[in-house]
Order: sequence, then C-alpha cells, then structure tokens
Amino acid sequence: MTFDVLASVLMSAPTFDWEFLLGAPLRILLIIIVAIALNFVVRILIRRFAAGVAKGTVGSSKTTRNRFSASNMQAQISGFEPEIVRERRAQRANTVGRMLSSISTIFIVVIAVLMILTELDFNLGPILASAGVAGVAIGFGAQALVKDYLSGFFMVIEDQYGIGDTVDLGEAIGTVEDVGLRITQVRGLDGTLWHVRNGEILRVGNQSQGWARAVLDIPIAYNTTMATYSEVIAATTEEVEKDPEIADAILEKPEIWGVESLSAESQVIRTVLKTKPNQQWAVARAFRAELKRQMDRRGIQIPITQETVFRTLPDPTEAIKIAATNETGDAAHHHESHGNDGDRHHEPHGHDEQGGRDPQRDAGRDSDKRASAP
Repeated sequence: MTFDVLASVLMSAPTFDWEFLLGAPLRILLIIIVAIALNFVVRILIRRFAAGVAKGTVGSSKTTRNRFSASNMQAQISGFEPEIVRERRAQRANTVGRMLSSISTIFIVVIAVLMILTELDFNLGPILASAGVAGVAIGFGAQALVKDYLSGFFMVIEDQYGIGDTVDLGEAIGTVEDVGLRITQVRGLDGTLWHVRNGEILRVGNQSQGWARAVLDIPIAYNTTMATYSEVIAATTEEVEKDPEIADAILEKPEIWGVESLSAESQVIRTVLKTKPNQQWAVARAFRAELKRQMDRRGIQIPITQETVFRTLPDPTEAIKIAATNETGDAAHHHESHGNDGDRHHEPHGHDEQGGRDPQRDAGRDSDKRASAP
C-alpha cells in the first residue's frame, strides 16, 4: 500500500468528535477530582484539629506555653496520672475527628453529585424543591435531635466531663459511665443508670475536675477555745496522714476558716481540706472519725442540741380515761332525754285538748275518791 492510498483511506474515515470529550465528561471528571482533593484537604485539617484537642490546646481557655506538656500540667492540677489524661484527650480527639470527618464527607459528596447531575442536563428544580420541603419537615421534627448532637459535640470539645467523673446534671447526679454525642449515661448513688439527653443539660457541675474540697462543719462548745481546736486539728491531720491512701489524696494541709454559725448550744467551726478529684468524701470520713477520737482523748464533747417536744397525741392511759368519761356523759344524756320524752307522752288528767280543765271529769274523780274513803 502506497502512501497516497493510506492517506486517502485516513481522509475518508469518519472524524472523531473531540469536542464531546472536552465538554460534559471532562467537567464531570474535574468535579470528581476536585471533590476527592477537597475531601482529602478537609480531613487533613480535621486531623490537625483533633491533634490539638488531644494535646489540650483546643477547647480550653488555659493554654500551656512553656517547656512542660499540657498533659503533665493537667495531671499535676487534677491529680490523675499523665497517661490517664492523655488517654482521655485521645478519646475526645477520636470522637470529634470521626464526627467532623463524616459530616464533611457527606456534605462534599452531596454537592459533587448535584453538580454532576447538572452537567448531565438533569432538571434539579423538582428535586431541590422536594428536598427543601422534606428538609423543612425533617428540621421541624428533628430539632431536639440536632440540639442533642450539637450540645454533645461542644461538651466533648470543651471537656466539660468525662467517663469516671462525678457530675451534677440537675436531675441526674452520679458517676459518668458513657459520653456520647446524643446522650450521657450517669450512674446514681443508688445504682440507677440515668440516660440524659445532651440537649436537655442546662448546667454541669463537675466534682472531679481539677481538684476537690472536703468541707467539715464541726460544732464545739463555747468553753473550747480556737487554740485548742487548732491543736486537735493538727493532731488529727498527723494521725490521718499515717494512712498512705489518705495522705496521697490530701493535696494541702487543712485550713480553719473560722466560725460558720452560732447557736444557743455551740459554735460551728468550718474546716476544709483540698483533695484529689473524687477523694473528698473518703478524706472527710477518715478525718471525722479521727477528729472524734482526738476530741474524746481531750474530754471535748460535742454539745447536745436543746429541743422542746410538743406532744400532739395524748398519753394512752389518759386517752382511755377520756374515752370512759365521754361514754358516761353520753349515757347520762341519753337517759335524761328518755325521761323527758316519757313526761311528754303522759299528759296530766283533767285537761282538755286545749290545755284547760274538764269540770265533769274532775267531779267524777272527786266522787270516786269519796266513795273509796273509809
């Protein structure tokens, strides 16, 4: 085959429409590539954000900018081990990262699909209108659900509480067993497991974050001086610290804040101890027990509260006497009322129906009396 024949064959062949490839298919391919790249970049940013949460530089107003790590600083403040602090932050970072990654991926995929359908000449008007109506209906119906998820998201980021913390959520008070983006599970003191929706939590009282304080209000007599009480507190502290567990839970020496209240019997002295989180109750119990022993050794007694008791019910013996008296009075009243009724039924003779005397009846009665007389 000569060159001229080959050239003629190629010229006679149908030409390929390269404009089609440069049109919709190329734009669709670009949309897919841009969506993948954008999702990749967003995930990198989310991972950096999650790493900041894990390091403690996100969601906290107190940032650490010195040679010490945030985990070590928080461990010193809270009393937890650095490994526990890092593990807790890693859990928060994992939760936040997964949630943000899922949301960003869904958003990018939906936008990309809509753009591809537009390039394929699909009419998106009815679809968008239907989606808008459905979105409004779902939005009204799922307001509480969205509120729960948003509240849970910010609670996790801000580290308001975590698993193992003792919290006061208003209706539920106890130990946190699970923290989710929609609900939080709290185990009460009596063993009740409370499922609290995050959107319904208006306030959070965390008794396990940072440090805790044991508050002791001790009533003492007026003849006990503050100097004597201070000696008792010092001796109690010395004995309590012999227990390694209690000594490790106490962060600072006890502080005597002074007289909290006065009564006719005693003065109440407030003493506080700074402890590790969740250790304030154990420290308070041990301190009270030893304080009682130290007061007994010195002959110091807790004043007895003077009370006045008003009896609202009579004594059983008196109640029996009162009941017998009432029964006797009722019987006499009943007998008297029956006697009056008999007098009323037997009207005196010699009176007519109008209450006057009957002369004929009186004359007959007088004659009977004379006949019967001797």
